[in-house]
Amino acid sequence: MTDPATSPLALDFDELEPGMSFVTPGRTVTESDVVAFAGLTGDFHPHHVDAEWARTSQFGERIAHGMLVLSVAAGLVPTDPDRVLALRRVSDAVLKRPVRLGDTIHVEGSLESAREVSEEAGLAVWRWRVLNHRAEMVARVAVEVLWRRGPAASPAGDTVESDSALEAKFVLPL
Repeated sequence: MTDPATSPLALDFDELEPGMSFVTPGRTVTESDVVAFAGLTGDFHPHHVDAEWARTSQFGERIAHGMLVLSVAAGLVPTDPDRVLALRRVSDAVLKRPVRLGDTIHVEGSLESAREVSEEAGLAVWRWRVLNHRAEMVARVAVEVLWRRGPAASPAGDTVESDSALEAKFVLPL
């Protein structure tokens, strides 16, 4: 696991360099996670919620929703709200293996690129690999993050510029 204090996720945008990487702690995906996600999203596919049906499936048991796996992965990645302005894009997601109830997953991320958008922000493109406790890759995804450039906060703790002012500057074209 990467020490949060030395993680590239704690750096100023201008300190980021392609190839920098991080590893998150793990988190076990539970039955409660799957049931709550099904209720929240309305995705009650029997692979996820019907133990008897799932027992006869190709997986032999219930599995986590793919979108739940990606959501848990996103929650594992520590983001500094004074640096990370917005999640810009999630792309190229590939679900490689099922995540079974009781599997522990973690994220290994590497910075693919970082480019300036303006004097106030840059766009960082991360490649995440989600692995289970058996070191098997269960998913991979590209994540683009709008990253504040320059000091994250003033000595008084106020942000350099209001979030609404920054939002107006950084509405990027699709």
